[in-house]
Amino acid sequence: MAVMKSEQILTESSKSFEDAIQSAVTRFSKTVRGLRSANVNNMSTVIENGKIVSYRVNLQITFEVEDAGGAAKDKKKKKR
Repeated sequence: MAVMKSEQILTESSKSFEDAIQSAVTRFSKTVRGLRSANVNNMSTVIENGKIVSYRVNLQITFEVEDAGGAAKDKKKKKR
């Protein structure tokens, strides 16, 4: 049975909500292995002079917790 953990993060983009989400997933995956899902908790914008200048997304990112050996259990099963 896999053990999952989730972290809440806030990300921002000047392009779009989709870009903000992709940037967060790309950045998070550089330091955390086994990402499984990202759930959008909240979306908002920053407005200046009547124009949207930034798109903000609050995400809950879920990833698999690795065993003490450093590899996820699913990966061990595939090696056998």
